[in-house]
Amino acid sequence: MDKQAIHQALQQKTITLQDGTRLPALGQGTWTTGDHKANKEEEIEALQLGIELGMTVIDTAEMYGDGKSERLVGEAIQGRRDSVFLVSKVYPQNAGRKNLIKACENSLKRLNTDSLDLYLLHWRGRVPLAETVEGMEALKAEGKIKRWGVSNFDTEDMEELWSVPYGQNCATNQVLYHLGSRGIEFDLMDWHKKNNIPIMAYSPLAQGGTHRRALTTNAILGEIADNHNAAPLQIALAWTLRSGNVQAIPKAGQSAHVVANAEAAAIQLTPEELKLLDEAFPGPGQKEPLDVI
Repeated sequence: MDKQAIHQALQQKTITLQDGTRLPALGQGTWTTGDHKANKEEEIEALQLGIELGMTVIDTAEMYGDGKSERLVGEAIQGRRDSVFLVSKVYPQNAGRKNLIKACENSLKRLNTDSLDLYLLHWRGRVPLAETVEGMEALKAEGKIKRWGVSNFDTEDMEELWSVPYGQNCATNQVLYHLGSRGIEFDLMDWHKKNNIPIMAYSPLAQGGTHRRALTTNAILGEIADNHNAAPLQIALAWTLRSGNVQAIPKAGQSAHVVANAEAAAIQLTPEELKLLDEAFPGPGQKEPLDVI
């Protein structure tokens, strides 16, 4: 596919936030990006290519490389900031009132920008949710963030969040989700649909280990990939995007991988293929602990 065709395919796959903001369903993750200086230019080029293709949501975190990822992203988006929906995440130990403000300011400095489009609590810690929400709302009032959300929250966590003042202003929940890890489908995904909150799926191609091997070696997945003249991981990514309520943020440090991810947005899986994938990678039969990396 040429760049124009890929861009058009990405424009057709979107999710919608509560405030009506439409975003591409396929973005870019940056975990481990910036860790090695030798890869810097290649990683910057990959992120910039993704932006050109329409993968304008870029997710990072203060945790990634102890700020190295944010710095690299900051370089990659210079001159392109208006085209990017920029997401970062705060450590749970920094989610108290004063620490949250300072942590956000530090992320903004590393990213060389005045504001974040979305700021997430990376996972739950000891700081009460009400205090974190209060801090997030203060950051919004100051114009340092436009929206806030959470990450690695299970159903009970989301219900508790909904019960605190302004907790329902949460824009998204970033959780691990891919064809080989479907635990959130038992009840968390239904909760999100009911409350009109999209899910942001990290590691949608599995990070490694047995899950990753299953996605690259499963015979059924391979046959479906052949039907679409695609790679198995592209089929797995297309599967993640199938519902219209999930935004996937695969990490790709090389331009070729960026293109492969982007091309997956154009793949339309048939009901028969989806059924075969359900049989090969069954959904949860009972509640499972939230899968995290």
